[in-house]
Amino acid sequence: MSMAERKEEYYKALLEKNSEYEGLFYVGVKTTGVFCRPTCPARKPKFENCEFYETAQQALLASYRPCQRCRPLSHPNHVPEIVRVLVEAVEHNPEKRWTGQDFKNLSVDESTARRQFKKRFGMTFVEYARARRMGLALKKIRAGEPVIDSQLSAGYESSSGFRDAFSRIMGAAPTLVDERRILKAAWIDTRLGPMMAIGDDHALHLLEFVDRRGLEREVERHRKRTRSAIIPGMTEPIRSIERELGEYFEGKRTTFETPLFLAGSPFQQSVWEQLIKIPTGETRSYLDLALSLGKPKGFRAVAQANGANQLAIVIPCHRVINANGDLGGYGGGLTRKNWLLQHEMGVK
Repeated sequence: MSMAERKEEYYKALLEKNSEYEGLFYVGVKTTGVFCRPTCPARKPKFENCEFYETAQQALLASYRPCQRCRPLSHPNHVPEIVRVLVEAVEHNPEKRWTGQDFKNLSVDESTARRQFKKRFGMTFVEYARARRMGLALKKIRAGEPVIDSQLSAGYESSSGFRDAFSRIMGAAPTLVDERRILKAAWIDTRLGPMMAIGDDHALHLLEFVDRRGLEREVERHRKRTRSAIIPGMTEPIRSIERELGEYFEGKRTTFETPLFLAGSPFQQSVWEQLIKIPTGETRSYLDLALSLGKPKGFRAVAQANGANQLAIVIPCHRVINANGDLGGYGGGLTRKNWLLQHEMGVK
């Protein structure tokens, strides 16, 4: 079934409030900024105003908030008190980074919250709060708007949450940016999920899946290192990588030509240069890389440098596996890593 056919099927289920589709998809409504379950009793949106997601986390990262009528973060007709309290707390202060003390202030057991959210939604509460915070901050980046004003689109209660979430990650309130030190960020949809690209007029600085754990801190570190602020927008290197990624996923490209800005130590950069040399469709172990650098005992340092790569796919850290043949780790998730390796074996 094609993506277009699946969307048509999901929209039909939405119109019919078909309970058989509960848990199979969520719908984001562009005109209201909320996401709903298939059986939501609210007035149905037009097809062109719908975006469909397989998980609540995907909808959150796309900047949608939970619908107050159908409450997609609960079982139908049953809203656990702990879920209600925590979701309301996030909406009250969506840019908050949660700590143990925050749970105590709400008289909520942190481990119970973790289990409840993980069991029901496939993510912990902290992951939910992060996805909501990131989605809020990425809202204008996703929309591709080059200038941010103080107002939000319909569906958001106030502008302060967006501005705070954006500025904490990107480094400055959108209207207070020093134009001499600006990087631009854009949302790129790919076959394996959305990615965020950051670049200037000369090179690509960062390319990561938006659901990568630790992405916020990665962006913060980079803009502090470069003494830059980051605003939504497009540059030629970002246009270039968007085009090349499309060709890569179609099996028409195996190497990338977009100019890169490598922000790392000399050792990290030497590791990344070795990664780029790994042929498409092949893999290397951390030990192999250490030996190629003349540092046979440095495989742990190589692994750390591999993990510090902030240009996913382009610098192919997914081609590095454990010496025993296991996939090892990957910031974008092992499912994506396995897909990328299988895809490259088929097009080499």
